[in-house]
Amino acid sequence: MDNTSVTSTSTATVGPGLLDGKVAFVSGAGRGIGAAAARLFAREGARVLLAARTEAQLAAVTEEVRAAGGTAEYVVCDLADAASVRAAVDRAVDVFGRLDIAFNNGATIQRPGPMDRMGEADFDRVYDVNLKGVWLAMVAEVSAIRATAGTGAVVNNSSVGSLMGNAELPAYGAMKRAVNSLSESAAVTYGPEGIRVNAIAPGHTSTEMISTWEADSPGLRERLTAHTPLRRAADPQEIAQAAAWLLSDRASYVTGTVLRVDGGARA
Repeated sequence: MDNTSVTSTSTATVGPGLLDGKVAFVSGAGRGIGAAAARLFAREGARVLLAARTEAQLAAVTEEVRAAGGTAEYVVCDLADAASVRAAVDRAVDVFGRLDIAFNNGATIQRPGPMDRMGEADFDRVYDVNLKGVWLAMVAEVSAIRATAGTGAVVNNSSVGSLMGNAELPAYGAMKRAVNSLSESAAVTYGPEGIRVNAIAPGHTSTEMISTWEADSPGLRERLTAHTPLRRAADPQEIAQAAAWLLSDRASYVTGTVLRVDGGARA
């Protein structure tokens, strides 16, 4: 907290932050990469609307942002529900008057294992949140950016698991690969309007999701680390840094890309 406070209070002397003056929407913001992104975006000068399903987590992260000198509000949101997603994005405009950027990070997990052992209901849940939820969010975000800021940027959180065959997480990987395609298509569609769309593909990252997966797949962390040239997991903030750059004006000529943030992992 002390380091965050120093960063927040010293911005006047070192110049504007990476996202200075922007209004940001972050889904899955109650924990992990989403929470790290909310904190970072605020430190970099954005006013942030946090969205997720669990209010207690959202309230805690929002208070952390405010305590560090940032500006944040939150809204409870179910990414599998179209009305909930639209209301969450609209809330950013209601509170802050505009929407400039969005980080679609929220996702659900599947139990590791072969695809023939996955129940249809579980498959549908992964689809509803990890693919349909991203589509719903992008539709709402593009509409809000177009109506307020005019131009802006969207980053979708994918996974390196989307870039190869995935025996342990076949449905998760498939939905994330589709997110890559949606991101590329949206970049082509909305680029003429000045709305950039990219995706990031994180590798092994120290999150609760990895901990949950490891409970069903012992030794997962060791296997992932062994396939990572940097020989460690990423901190969630390292992933958030990549999203922040893509959302910033410093990436003004970058759109339609899937940026690997994986420590060099290729298998």
